[in-house]
Amino acid sequence: MELDERKQDVLRAIVEDFVATQEPVGSRALVERHQLNVSPATVRNDMAVLEEEGYIRQPHTSAGRVPTDRGYRLFVDRLARVKPLSAAERRAIERFMAGAVDLDDVVHRTVRLLAQLTRQVAVVQYPSLTRSAVRHLELVPISTTRLLLVVITDTGRVEQRLVELPGPTPGDDVTELRQLINAKLGGEQLTEAPALVAALVEEAAPGLRPAMATLGSVLLETLVERHDERIALAGTANLTRTGLFDFQGSLRPVLEALEEEVVLLKLIGEIEADGELALPRVRIGDENEFVDLRTTSVVSTGYGPGDTIVGGLGIVGPTRMDYPGTIATVRAVARYVGELLAQN
Repeated sequence: MELDERKQDVLRAIVEDFVATQEPVGSRALVERHQLNVSPATVRNDMAVLEEEGYIRQPHTSAGRVPTDRGYRLFVDRLARVKPLSAAERRAIERFMAGAVDLDDVVHRTVRLLAQLTRQVAVVQYPSLTRSAVRHLELVPISTTRLLLVVITDTGRVEQRLVELPGPTPGDDVTELRQLINAKLGGEQLTEAPALVAALVEEAAPGLRPAMATLGSVLLETLVERHDERIALAGTANLTRTGLFDFQGSLRPVLEALEEEVVLLKLIGEIEADGELALPRVRIGDENEFVDLRTTSVVSTGYGPGDTIVGGLGIVGPTRMDYPGTIATVRAVARYVGELLAQN
């Protein structure tokens, strides 16, 4: 059944009031607080239709109603107006992020900022190696048979590995190895690394091939095979402080799920790189793949320099959240992080 405009207004009012008050919403309160221009009896009839259609429910025998997951979904898709951030909020984001000195600092400032602004659990994925390119590679001699391999990506991510060489290697040979690798891999996407590394071994001078083969093996493990995706998390205390979970025992499985990195990566890491960054994706209640998170909603988006998405970020909170404000905050923070990465 297609809801007419008045019933949509009633649903919007119920969602907004329930988010604001944490209390089931009655018809008289809606008429008093919102300019619906109809009687409480008319609102009660509209609420009866909304309940029959599965958009709201009655949690107990009082007259009040609360939104269902289906009601929140309609609210997010068609009824919500994304709140523009105030000038003060924008300045707060800029001030908080401006002092970041490296990628680790950017990620940790971002996750703390998201948690503070939304009062939810914030999750930020480090730039994915699979979406990065090599900016520079350094070989630091530790001894004649051991090197420190340092790979710096275009997103500021730094990977370090110790390399045991097959035999003593003079400093001039280390310099030549460094130059060969940077010439071949510099600026290239990490997804192209396997073919490029194989070519490096073939093209190296015969005397350098054993060392290059060892370096190539470590490079492939570092850049391709490890898939070492990292996650930063902040704000789990927000779930316990806000008292937003209605059902006894629902919080513990949520907290346990948030301890699993594979769950967090699935929640915010699967962002499609399809050009311009779109509105954040919102998954509500039963739309979540993980059973333990079906009392929550997840708002997530990709971030990166320009139109290139290199990672995901977002928040996890109860289904009763301020969707317009949260969507605006997640989008604004992602855009600012992308600008920081572009400057670097």
